Amino acid sequence: MAQQSVAEPILKLTGIHKRFPGVRALSGVDFRLFPGEVHALMGENGAGKSTLIKVLTGVYSIDDGTVEMEGKRLVVHSPQEAQAAGISTVYQEVNLCPNLSVAENIYIGREPRRLGRIQWKEMNRRAEKLLEERLHLRVDVTLPLSEYPVAIQQLVAIARAIDIQARVLILDEPTSSLDRGEVARLFEVVRKLRGEGMAILFVTHFIDQVYEVSDRITILRGGELIGEYKASELPRLELVSRMIGKELTMLEELPKTAGQMRASDNQAAIVEASGLGRKGAIEPFNLSIGRGEVIGLAGLLGSGRTELARLLYGADRADQGKLHIEGAGKNGVHSPRGAIDAGLAFCPENRKTEGIIEDLTVRENIVVALQATRGWFKTISRKRQNEIADEYIKMLNIHPPNPEQLVKNLSGGNQQKVILGRWLLTQPKLLILDEPTRGIDIGAKAEIQRLVLTLSREEGMSVLYVSSELEEVLRVSDRIAVLRDRVKVEEIGKSEMDEQRIMKAIAGGEGA
Repeated sequence: MAQQSVAEPILKLTGIHKRFPGVRALSGVDFRLFPGEVHALMGENGAGKSTLIKVLTGVYSIDDGTVEMEGKRLVVHSPQEAQAAGISTVYQEVNLCPNLSVAENIYIGREPRRLGRIQWKEMNRRAEKLLEERLHLRVDVTLPLSEYPVAIQQLVAIARAIDIQARVLILDEPTSSLDRGEVARLFEVVRKLRGEGMAILFVTHFIDQVYEVSDRITILRGGELIGEYKASELPRLELVSRMIGKELTMLEELPKTAGQMRASDNQAAIVEASGLGRKGAIEPFNLSIGRGEVIGLAGLLGSGRTELARLLYGADRADQGKLHIEGAGKNGVHSPRGAIDAGLAFCPENRKTEGIIEDLTVRENIVVALQATRGWFKTISRKRQNEIADEYIKMLNIHPPNPEQLVKNLSGGNQQKVILGRWLLTQPKLLILDEPTRGIDIGAKAEIQRLVLTLSREEGMSVLYVSSELEEVLRVSDRIAVLRDRVKVEEIGKSEMDEQRIMKAIAGGEGA
């Protein structure tokens, strides 16, 4: 646990403001980090976690506020300056050189030299000693870093931070690519460093891990500080409530559209997953989706919602379990192309990089999936393309209603509608929507939700609806699968669905 005898924080941020054009990323945020503690930084997407880390590490300058290190004003303009000041960061994607040896990665830029020449044996000896004495890790330090799994690479990054005399260690999503055994090994090292007096800032979205290793928790939401708490005094359910901004005593009455309009609870399953899973992505799960049914996926950022959707669509390959999709044949679905042929469509979470094709027009973006299913030698005539584009622009209320407008010039909500139009044109049996309303205005959100219900109830299309907005999931879903820390923990039918039950499932653990 944190060393309570230490009265003063080693790192103190006061009134931090950071603005970008049209966005207030941080607004008056305070933060304290003490020696000999693990302090978790929590918040959903857009909460300001990444911005705060980049302020600490000199990637961003601050617009207002102060940063103090050991009671002295600290101003850093680059990660190198932050490192020189004693602040080192280990990122989710290890920022080392995989083609260099373990020893080279630890001492790069600081190699022991004699008469200008690198002393390779001495460097290897130092690396072995550092890893064994400080991290209890025995590896061949002469091998390339790429020869080792991500967990070992993370420990090498930590060893480098230790050897440059870091007093503050920032762990930014260090466990997102690790399995349980690797996480346990990393946490052993974290506890050892904490016991030696190092101050550790732990950024994560895994609730169970927060309570396993953290002493205190700071919560951000929408760029603002919600509060700082002792981990032992903050129930899990309250943590979830504060992260998503929902008070259990003020739950609004949501429309029961989905439950009232559902024709039958005994629809034939068009998708059936049995023990389906992928190591490092999501634990094995069971899930069936009936014809005309809307299944909601609820959970916090990093809970495994997107990973589950990608397995069903074949964007990622499962390494365990079975997946049956109606019409896919006995070999099943192993790729997005196979999924499209089987009648599946996928609107990804990141529409900028995985959805729209920025330099194509609205018309071209809408027809591209249909053209792909026909093959490039059976081209859709320009006249037919125009008819299709006009039809879907009108149906989805896309603005401006110009099929020759470049899609990159549309608002986020209208870009999302273009992607929806692209996949609706293929008339899928199952439409997978991953955060379909993120970053769009209220009016566009309502239109998309209304469209989902119409497709399900009137046209018999099945929908897998992934969203971090609980009201949204409740409003459109017939059943809700709840995920926590890459595990499907509960499935809730329409007669039992309410926000409090979902939040309890998300929080999990005793005392929730």
